[in-house]
Amino acid sequence: MTRVVVVGDLMTDTVARAAYPLAKGSDTPAAVTTHGGGSGANVASWLALEGVEVAFVGRRGSDIAGRNRDMELMGYGVDARLVMDSERPTGTCVVLVTHKGDRTMLSDPGANAALLPEDVERCRDLFTQGAHLHLSGYSLINEGSRKAATRALELAAQAQMSISVDAGSSSPLKRMGAEPFLEWTQGARLLVVDEREAEVLTGRDKPAAAAKVLTAWYPQVVIKLGAEGALWYTNGRPEPVTVAAEPIDKIVDGTGAGDAFIAGFLPAWLDGKPPAEALSAGCRLAAQALQHLGARPTLDVVDNQIK
Repeated sequence: MTRVVVVGDLMTDTVARAAYPLAKGSDTPAAVTTHGGGSGANVASWLALEGVEVAFVGRRGSDIAGRNRDMELMGYGVDARLVMDSERPTGTCVVLVTHKGDRTMLSDPGANAALLPEDVERCRDLFTQGAHLHLSGYSLINEGSRKAATRALELAAQAQMSISVDAGSSSPLKRMGAEPFLEWTQGARLLVVDEREAEVLTGRDKPAAAAKVLTAWYPQVVIKLGAEGALWYTNGRPEPVTVAAEPIDKIVDGTGAGDAFIAGFLPAWLDGKPPAEALSAGCRLAAQALQHLGARPTLDVVDNQIK
């Protein structure tokens, strides 16, 4: 199985799930929990659950949260290559979940914003022919880590690695602009986006139309469609391949479901499985993520998989 190198963000997620409609200016009862997060670290963790040999390159603070996130990644079986930042705290994201399940995220990148090209250079042993690089779009969107992200893309290209990129999040992507993102990620073999990110990058509000536009830059495109499933498209096909989402009884927490989808899709895709099979694998893992709190698999699930 192909080794995957993930370069990206590491966060601590504080998830507040409101029991009732938010009472502005007053108190609302909520269940508040803390979990490991960060899109890049989430993808690496779910990949490890799938039995993939995976390394994660990122940056953490010298605080207790950073130590805990580091130990969690090792617990999943991830080769964690984390640089410790003595000046910045580990990144933090406050996730506000309404009583209806809608999510709003408030992010402080912390040490992620200081990921440096030399941090990536220290991990050159990971960049070898036959391996795969997955780059979190947040590392490109954040100006502080952008040079490190582009250096990772350069090292992967030099090593003739396959490359996949996700677009991070629609709102910061829109603030940055589509053209720089498309320019920086030239050479990636696969782009993974959701519907809103696809619209930001193309101006098309129909996923199939957006996918066709995006194949001008990327050989293959996957668009996550939430409750509708996902689609894959490559130039030369008359229509995209689509797969429905797996049915679930109740969504507990949607945080990290998109990252889980990527981790489900990539191994099958890298093994040359048909697009529909790879999409189904992504939807399966996304459904698993939706049914528990937090953006990553619980460590007891990982322990059971190992046993």
